[in-house]
Amino acid sequence: MNIAVLGATGMAGKAIAAEALDRGHHVIALSRGHHAAPRHDRLSTLAVDAADTAALHPVLAKADAAVLAIRLGPGEESRLAPLTRGVLDAAEQHGTRVLIVGGAAPLRSPTDPGRLLIEDPDYVPAAWKHVAQASLDQFKTCQRHPYSGWIYLSPPAILEPGERTGSYRRGRGTLLTDEHGISRITAADLAISVLDELEGPGGGQHFTVAQAASC
Repeated sequence: MNIAVLGATGMAGKAIAAEALDRGHHVIALSRGHHAAPRHDRLSTLAVDAADTAALHPVLAKADAAVLAIRLGPGEESRLAPLTRGVLDAAEQHGTRVLIVGGAAPLRSPTDPGRLLIEDPDYVPAAWKHVAQASLDQFKTCQRHPYSGWIYLSPPAILEPGERTGSYRRGRGTLLTDEHGISRITAADLAISVLDELEGPGGGQHFTVAQAASC
């Protein structure tokens, strides 16, 4: 596949691009900042702002799938939902599948399934609620969009650097935690789940992952 990774210089984006290359795919790595010269014959890099819909069209026209893995800086959270809508607008014109690495806010609390995670202060303290709201707004934007070719991945509470264990747990709707109530995964293992989803038949428009129980 030709896979466009938007936000390819971030922690998740780098891991996803690396996993895709390891599996034999061609990767178009996009980010607003400077790219180092490509060191792989199946990797091309472009300095493109994901909010620039016009610049996305020629990229998505060549891509079989796109991964939106951007993280906006402090104070920019309100841009996330309209940016995502613009990406879906462009993807719809070319029939390109889009996997969005979003946030955990749309998930349900593992201790109180009757409420969303954003409403559970044990997982989303007040200081982080504006960030969580941005991801919830992003998810709702996807749900309202007329294009159905999107998949929303809600990471666990902690997404961190670390080794590639080669395994993960998958869930739908509710935050996954371990026996100690911790919800985490490494970027490398999250990348495995992203490529598994893109290569497989798909399992719905919203899913979540976490570190495998044995890790």
